[in-house]
Amino acid sequence: MTAGPPSVRAAVRLEHATIAWNTVEVFVTIGLGIAAGSLALIAFGLDSIVEIFASGVVLWNLRGEQDERRTRQSLRLVAGAFFTLAAVLLAGGVRNIVSSHHPDDSPAGIAYVAITAGVMFGLAAAKRQVSREIGNHPLAHEARVTFLDGLLATGIMLALVVNTAFGWWWADPAAALVVAFAGIVEGFGTLRVD
Repeated sequence: MTAGPPSVRAAVRLEHATIAWNTVEVFVTIGLGIAAGSLALIAFGLDSIVEIFASGVVLWNLRGEQDERRTRQSLRLVAGAFFTLAAVLLAGGVRNIVSSHHPDDSPAGIAYVAITAGVMFGLAAAKRQVSREIGNHPLAHEARVTFLDGLLATGIMLALVVNTAFGWWWADPAAALVVAFAGIVEGFGTLRVD
């Protein structure tokens, strides 16, 4: 999208940046997760697919006529992304706890999710600012998906560090469960705006 006010163009650029980063993230984190046997890293890669979907919804919303019906549809789709993310994290977290799965150390995973956390927090802040400028509720709520992605990256990084340093394997799924709960809360919050 090249037409439209500068803030709308900025929103589109932010969504394209999010999609690009998360597309790479899908392959990197799932690959690192398979190598280390870390379901948290694999789940993080799956979370990236949810983030790509949510960004696509916001792009769809920004490119169309800004009416109440389109905004409601967009908010419902973003809420669905929150619930999907929560379901993926709950399933993965419970499975890891029940199976007592002990992931291997993953220094590359720690480094990558640390960088990702910074990128996601930066994108989320920029999206919140632009959403206020253009008054776009779907963008504001998708910024929360991006913020949760940053929280998830931080939680997984800490879990991987704790597992490496102390052998606390359960920290990995525990971090995923905390973020899953936050995703459920945000999903319902998004629906209430509708």
